[in-house]
Amino acid sequence: MELTQLEYFLTAARLQHMTMASKELNITQPALSHSISKLEHELGVPLFERSGRNIQLNRYGMMFVKWVEQALDNIRNGMQEIEEWSHPDTGVVSISYLNILGVDLVPTLVRDYQIRYPQVRFELKQGNNGDINNHLEQGRSDMLITSKETTTDHHEWLVIEQIPLYIVVSSRHRLADRPSLKLDDLSGEPFVELKNNCGLRNSILSRVQNSSFTLDSAYDAEDLATVAGFIKAGLGVSVLPKTPGLMLEGLVWIPVLEEGWFWEVGLTWRKDRYMSPAAKRFVEYVGHSSSARIAETLS
Repeated sequence: MELTQLEYFLTAARLQHMTMASKELNITQPALSHSISKLEHELGVPLFERSGRNIQLNRYGMMFVKWVEQALDNIRNGMQEIEEWSHPDTGVVSISYLNILGVDLVPTLVRDYQIRYPQVRFELKQGNNGDINNHLEQGRSDMLITSKETTTDHHEWLVIEQIPLYIVVSSRHRLADRPSLKLDDLSGEPFVELKNNCGLRNSILSRVQNSSFTLDSAYDAEDLATVAGFIKAGLGVSVLPKTPGLMLEGLVWIPVLEEGWFWEVGLTWRKDRYMSPAAKRFVEYVGHSSSARIAETLS
C-alpha cells in the first residue's frame, strides 16, 4: 500500500467521479482506476459502487475513508513538526552536558542564543560523562558540551572556553597562604580524586602523567561539587576549575605554577550523523562567539 494510492482514493471518494478525480490529480483515468483497483485488491473488498464514470463509496469505503483521512493528517502533522523542529529559526537544539556546566556556561549560552533567535527551543539533558556520551551515541542529543579529553576519533570538536585549573585547599590547610604552588608541593597530601564518570578526570590525569607528581588518592568523588565539599571539610586537596557552583566559603584557590593547567570545554558531535539546520546554526554561533571570547582573553 502506497501513500499515493491513499491520496488517489480520497480524491475519488470526495469527487465521486473518476474523470473529475483524474483531472484534479493530473493523471490518466486508467492510471487512477488501476491504483484504486490495486488498493481494493490489497484490502480484499471493494470500496466503491460503480456506475460508469460515477462512483459512490460503499460501506467498506466509508469505513476506510475516515482512517485514511486520519492517517494522512497524522503524516502531514509529522512533516510539519519535523520542519518546525529542524528549521534554523524555529527548531529544537538537543544538547547534553556535564552537570557542573549547568551552573553557568550552559544557561548563559542558551540565554544569549535565544536573545538572537527567540523562537528556537532547547532540549537539555545533563549528567556525568558516561550519561551524556550515551545520549550522543544513541542519537538522543545533537551534541555534547564536555571536556576535550572525552572525545573520540569520530567526533568533531569545537572549543568554547579554556577554564584555568587551580590547586584547591581548605582555608585551614598549611598551604592556604601560598600565592602559587607546583604539583610537587602536594606530594603526600590526601588527594580528593574524581571517579571515571566525571569529565574533568581525564583532563587532570593527562597532565599529571606529564609531571613528576604522583596522586595520593584518599577519596573518589562522583562530581566536582562533592570534591569541593570534601576539601572544605579538610579531608584533602584537589585540582578544580574556578567555576560558579564550586567556589564555596572556606576554600582557597591557588594558581598552578606549571603551564598548561586549564580545562578545555567545548562542543562535540558525531561526524557521521545528520545535523539539522537548527543545530548547525547553533554550532556556527558558538564557534563565532567562542573565537571572539578567546581572542579577547589573549589580548
